[in-house]
Amino acid sequence: MTIHSSPVISLPRMSVTKDASSAGERVVPEETPIALTYNGSTHAVMMATPADLEDFAVGFSLSEGIIASSADLVSTEIIEHELGCEVRMWLSEARGGSYRSRRRALAGPVGCGLCGIESLAEAARPAQVVTGSLQLQPDMIISAMADLSGAQRLNREVRAIHAAAFWHPNRGLVALREDVGRHNALDKLAGALARAGEPGTDGAVLLTSRVSVEMVQKTSRMGAPILVAVSAPTALAVRVAERCGITLAAVAREDAFEVFTHPGRITTRERSCAELIV
Repeated sequence: MTIHSSPVISLPRMSVTKDASSAGERVVPEETPIALTYNGSTHAVMMATPADLEDFAVGFSLSEGIIASSADLVSTEIIEHELGCEVRMWLSEARGGSYRSRRRALAGPVGCGLCGIESLAEAARPAQVVTGSLQLQPDMIISAMADLSGAQRLNREVRAIHAAAFWHPNRGLVALREDVGRHNALDKLAGALARAGEPGTDGAVLLTSRVSVEMVQKTSRMGAPILVAVSAPTALAVRVAERCGITLAAVAREDAFEVFTHPGRITTRERSCAELIV
């Protein structure tokens, strides 16, 4: 997996309406695994925009209570790896002692400074390849997203809830789950489908959120061949969707959406959008 250090990147996409499609580009945010290590031990791997990482390191350390002020960090070093970035931080003697005590209460081995690379590899693990042959017409996707909006019961009450839904071309919305966290909503949906014995290969996953790489990975494990979202994807999400065979459509509005990967599953009455763009 190639990691880009720029915070944004321009990617090709196809704009689709009910009646037409056209090729173009969209600038999307980059998403990179960031391993945060203290005194040679990995504390966490966060998916983040690869910019202002020194600020991120200090802010994360403060919010986690690892340091009381920036002065508690003796040094900070940004190491770029093929799989992401490692932020190596060294704590003052006093803070280092309290951190070692804290680490003894955490699960997982203490590394030697290279464990950040291992953690990055885990964060960048390949997604499951999806091979479903489902094809949808543009008006079906636009109708499905309208159904999603109307079915968000909790969000109608509080206006602060994400939703993930599974849509079948013959049955409409099969299941919908809501949560304050977009990842949680998708996990809940996956669990609901699994408990009901509903195969993910037969429909599309719909999201009210942006598309980060975890959302693509979770969708691939469900086996769903098409993922549609209200907001834009990250660049890493697009790359992973391309590799694992998912048709990624995003920026879905009332009358249009954009397709970033595998457009052949989006069809007009006569042929696929991939053929129309050639």
